[in-house]
Amino acid sequence: MSIFEYNGSALVAMVGENCFAIASDRRLGVQLQTIATDFQRIYKIHDKLFIGLSGLATDTQTLHQRLVFRHKLYELREERNMKPETFASLVSAILYEKRFGPYLCQPVIAGLGDDDKPFICTMDSIGAKELAKDFVVSGTASESLYGACEAMFKPNMGPEELFETISQALLSSVDRDCLSGWGGHVYVVTPTEVTERILKGRMD
Repeated sequence: MSIFEYNGSALVAMVGENCFAIASDRRLGVQLQTIATDFQRIYKIHDKLFIGLSGLATDTQTLHQRLVFRHKLYELREERNMKPETFASLVSAILYEKRFGPYLCQPVIAGLGDDDKPFICTMDSIGAKELAKDFVVSGTASESLYGACEAMFKPNMGPEELFETISQALLSSVDRDCLSGWGGHVYVVTPTEVTERILKGRMD
């Protein structure tokens, strides 16, 4: 078993019309033993920028703390929030800096940039970015997430339809992966509001 699969995880971000959604499962395990069923994988950087971290849970928490610290320094110096593209470059640089003993995480970044244009990207543990116009996935359930998202995604969805699509994709994917599951956590972000919902899934 790869160290990236040690705790299990499922993460997906999807783009709509001037909005985006980011979702994760809630299971924290040690291989096949479940430790917690309310684990947080998605973190808010500011109102229009979120990051999901899959991989080894200890490293995801450490990396999140470093990113919050760097974003606060940026806010103090620049007196504005970081754009999603800039934040993605920051995450990439922090990961690449530690490339010889990397943080064992695979981030998913989602945000609203200029003119409320949605931006999503994912990267590997040494910061190689992968940009997408529709959806990005990460974690142990990524293979089944790719299939579900390819089948369900359509462009220019509104916030409610986007929530429905990402939720169905997540729930059907974690049922096909024994290392992730136990419900879901979904954020839908529009230029004016952030909606957070908890999904109930199969509890096995």
